[in-house]
Order: sequence, then structure tokens, then C-alpha cells
Amino acid sequence: LKKKIEKLLNDTMYHFITMIEFKTKIRKWGNSLATIIPNNVVEMAKLKAGKNIRFLMPIKEITSEKRFGKLKGWKKSTEQIMKEIDSGW
Repeated sequence: LKKKIEKLLNDTMYHFITMIEFKTKIRKWGNSLATIIPNNVVEMAKLKAGKNIRFLMPIKEITSEKRFGKLKGWKKSTEQIMKEIDSGW
């Protein structure tokens, strides 16, 4: 059992990821779409031509009320309650 657990841990990759957020514009490039990664991001992430990267993109924003629902018996939406909490009442 110990060997199986060690093998599982060795076969499983644990990544600690630092994410960089930046805004860029999507442009038409032939029949495709492309984006330009700003030079400061290229340098920070040590990117090179041909390197594979992963994009994490929000498809659409979801309000907290849609995500968590409305509390039963409360007249305020979850979104309103979260805004009050954030503002410190």
C-alpha cells in the first residue's frame, strides 16, 4: 500500500501557479483570432516563441445571486448582501 501511495504521489503533478492578469485586444489574423502578449508579461513569465501556454478566460460573468441563489426569507439578493459586506455596512 505504501508503494502504491508513493507511486500515485510521484505520478501526480502538483503545481503552484502564479497567475498574471493583463488586458489585451483580440485581433483578426487570417481566418483566426490572435492576441499580443505585452512585452513586460513576456519578460515576467520568461516566454519564448513556440512555448505552449494556457489561457484561463471567463466566458461570461455570473452574479453571486445566480451562483449562490437567494437566501430564503431574505428580501435582499445575495449580490446586495455581498456589496454591504464589502462596503463595511
